[in-house]
Amino acid sequence: MDEGWQKGQKMTYQIEYAYVCHIGRIRNNNEDNFWCCGETLPAQNQGMDHIRSGSVSQSELPLLAVFDGMGGESCGEMASFLAAKACGDFYIQNKKEIFDQPETFLEDACKAMNRAVCSYSEENKIRSMGTTAAMLVFTGDGAYGCNLGDSRIYEAGSGQFCKVSKDHVLGGSLFGKSPLLQYVGIPESSMALEPSMAKLSSEPGKRYLLCSDGLTDMLSDGEIADILTREITVQETVEVLLERTLKKGGRDNATIILCEVREKEKNWLQKLIDKLYKRYEGE
Repeated sequence: MDEGWQKGQKMTYQIEYAYVCHIGRIRNNNEDNFWCCGETLPAQNQGMDHIRSGSVSQSELPLLAVFDGMGGESCGEMASFLAAKACGDFYIQNKKEIFDQPETFLEDACKAMNRAVCSYSEENKIRSMGTTAAMLVFTGDGAYGCNLGDSRIYEAGSGQFCKVSKDHVLGGSLFGKSPLLQYVGIPESSMALEPSMAKLSSEPGKRYLLCSDGLTDMLSDGEIADILTREITVQETVEVLLERTLKKGGRDNATIILCEVREKEKNWLQKLIDKLYKRYEGE
């Protein structure tokens, strides 16, 4: 491995990503949404009909995020849309903050999203409305994850696999899903917004999966780990994850964003410098 990675120096790397937001096999509406390098969905949508992919340099300080809305009468769709929009707007206006203060950026982004959802709820006299959030940003010295609710972030690489997000849920439930203890849309007078944070590695080969519970309710961590650690492209991996989720019933909307850290391709000048440096070392 390059000495720069070992010493934790700030370096530029490439991030390959693939994502999909699928309505599933049972639901008639899609309450999920996302923000992926500038892409998102409108409030009323039927999900995506194909998997999209791309590549971005770390120097652009990319942001990836998944949202799973909740609330009746189309409130879930609106909550996830408002959060995604507020997230994107905040990112565009405060992107430079990621470089030196990634955790502060994520905390402030959560507050901005919360204000957007709460304001809409108050204006329209809606009592129950909210959305989960799982976000990931990349800087020169690593990646930073943040979540509210039960949308998850997983890390895979170097023979390891683990969940790095925290499920904000109230224990087990005998009747359906357990209530969320944290989410976007909490009135400031009711409860403090306390997103979970995680400092992550950004060494080449690392993979990060962000997903709504439409995936994790269908697949166990073991099944996800098996698929995530296969030697296939990020797009092929998302295809397999979605295919397996739908095959098992697809009972909920499922949003999947997968990214992989890759060493940035050196240009001809960097390659020449490396060659001259190695020659100099050999003398």
